[in-house]
Amino acid sequence: MTAITYRHADVDGFKVFYREAGQPGTPKLLLLHGFPSASHMFRDLIPELANRFHIVAPDLPGFGQSDMPGRDRFAYTFDNIAKVIGRFTEVIGFERFAVYVFDYGAPTGFRLALEHPERITALISQNGNAYEEGLSEGWNPIRAYWQDPSQANREALRALLTDETTVWQYTHGVPNPASVSPDGYSLDAFYLSRPGAHEIQLDLFGDYKSNVALYPAFQQYFRTHQPPLLAVWGRHDPFFLPAGAEAFKRDLPNAVVRMFDTGHFALETHAAQIGAAIVDFLTR
Repeated sequence: MTAITYRHADVDGFKVFYREAGQPGTPKLLLLHGFPSASHMFRDLIPELANRFHIVAPDLPGFGQSDMPGRDRFAYTFDNIAKVIGRFTEVIGFERFAVYVFDYGAPTGFRLALEHPERITALISQNGNAYEEGLSEGWNPIRAYWQDPSQANREALRALLTDETTVWQYTHGVPNPASVSPDGYSLDAFYLSRPGAHEIQLDLFGDYKSNVALYPAFQQYFRTHQPPLLAVWGRHDPFFLPAGAEAFKRDLPNAVVRMFDTGHFALETHAAQIGAAIVDFLTR
């Protein structure tokens, strides 16, 4: 098994933490995590892939071990997150790569593809949405905040930041919740408990509407460039519905869609199966 190393990159003064595995010279694969997690969500997947690919998994700005500057020094928007991660790929020499996107990683990775389509060799979407039909009713409280960004609607979203909700995100839709390690959600809860973290996440809830506004642009990118795409989906995800996975086929007729009997954090229960699907897909 190839060892994982833990590094920091200086991205124009912004410290980005990342995990790296595999050998330079093998096909490159960028792993982008989601809310409220960090690159530790890939701890079981990386060993499944490291013998075949050069893997890098950064913590997004404001998440995990990457810098979390105050909101007065960094505007927490998905545009800004994507800019930092785009520069990160340049700093570490990732010139052409496949990208695995999950949750918040999807609007980040799809922005990278819009900006530099020539750099993207393939897309792997694990519950990473790009279609309106993929959004469940679980988004309704956040939609209310988009429509009326009042303090009352912002305060209502704090329920999504509790320890209990984090555990629920990991275990909902999992046939056997005892199969989900507490390590992931406990570390997420720690990161969310840091001073200022809740306000940052509330800002991102509000800015998520910018991602939905970009869905037509993402879809045009798919139609124009026809990137190879694998969708690996937890079919019981309470936020991103299976219809969002199937919708990729509308713009990418050759897309491969695989459903797994699990929830939002599919890697917690199906890392080996998803890893095998990725190897099969990327080595064709």
